[in-house]
Amino acid sequence: MRLDFGQSLLTVLAVAAVTFLTRLLPFAVFGGKRKAPAFISYLGEFLPYAIMGMLVVYCLRGVQVFQYPYGLPEALSVLAVIALHKWRHNMLLSIACGTVLYMVLVQMVFA
Repeated sequence: MRLDFGQSLLTVLAVAAVTFLTRLLPFAVFGGKRKAPAFISYLGEFLPYAIMGMLVVYCLRGVQVFQYPYGLPEALSVLAVIALHKWRHNMLLSIACGTVLYMVLVQMVFA
């Protein structure tokens, strides 16, 4: 099913509006003088780590360690992300370089 320009534009606008509202809602509810409940503060502290862990599991769930290339592109990319993050403490740089390394490995080295 192909969307025409109008449908695509409406879809992008709807997604943008919902994203904006979900970003605005916590400030509207807890902004000003009200302090966020302890549970919300707890989620804000620990949820990013849980989400990153879930993303790692999701990305590595289909790795075939008993078939060529034996998970080497994934392992090398994960190690590069860890090393870069330990070195520079920049998550965007670590993830971007790991992604580029993985794409080079699977398309040029282990193709």
